Amino acid sequence: MRVLHIDTGREMRGGQYQVLLLHDALAERGFNQRLLAGSAIRECRAAEASTWRSVLVYARNSDIIHAHDARAHSLAVLFGLGRPVVVSRRVAFPLGRGFASRWKYRQAARFVAISRHVASVLRQGGVPAEKISVAHDCVQTPRTGSSARAAPRLAGSEDGRDFRIVCPNLEDPLKCRDLAIEACDRAGAALVLSDSLPDDLPDADAFLYLSRSEGLGSAILLAMAHGLPVVASAVGGIPEIVADGATGLLVDNEVTGICAAIHALRADGKLRAKMAGEARRRVRRDFSPRRTAELTAKAYRQAAHGSTLTRS
Repeated sequence: MRVLHIDTGREMRGGQYQVLLLHDALAERGFNQRLLAGSAIRECRAAEASTWRSVLVYARNSDIIHAHDARAHSLAVLFGLGRPVVVSRRVAFPLGRGFASRWKYRQAARFVAISRHVASVLRQGGVPAEKISVAHDCVQTPRTGSSARAAPRLAGSEDGRDFRIVCPNLEDPLKCRDLAIEACDRAGAALVLSDSLPDDLPDADAFLYLSRSEGLGSAILLAMAHGLPVVASAVGGIPEIVADGATGLLVDNEVTGICAAIHALRADGKLRAKMAGEARRRVRRDFSPRRTAELTAKAYRQAAHGSTLTRS
């Protein structure tokens, strides 16, 4: 099958890394692919610019067009020469109600939601359930990932705090950075606001991810792959990856509960080690690139054949 991927992102964020992981996993399955991308992906991978002209040029030799963001969705339906369009839906925001938005969503042959929660948002927005597939984000398990320590580290930070928590350094108000800072300060934990999770996760004791709206949370998967227990908001698709009490602790977005979760992990090294092992096992089993590629390939076949298949 010949697949044309379109991503228009200008920053390398979770969605762009997911495009590359999917592309490589599909290549291993023998898919013939071409990638049209925004400046973010082009800086780290050979790809052509995602413009309406490039879509016109390559659509004619494609069986499926996979749009990975909203602008890519528009390019695919407007200039894709009628080829079946598969749209990845990563966000949990309600669908637009305007005429243009409703028209665009009707043109897609299939939607791939990154969580059951996002799938429910699509259904609420009027997308027929039979046109929706779910393929969770994926992550590559580090060959030599960290694991949660059996006991808290000795105090070694400048302020004497002995429990190191990593949290993504995101300015988006929906990502609750100020709340994370306040909670860690009250809990007496050393907070690292990370601009590079792969560099900071190996030295962490736990991972904190707070959000008011979340399609899934691919950063959480990365932390789990590094063998870290997670404290995360119980919103959106996050409970689909964080098993409360098994791979981490789910909390409401309020300081007291977050502090209590941090204290629980800090005080119990055995609990952290148990969660770390289960987190890595769950990532390898349920959130591998191979698994995501398998589910996405099935969505491609369904889109190409215009029917919902029951066999993978």
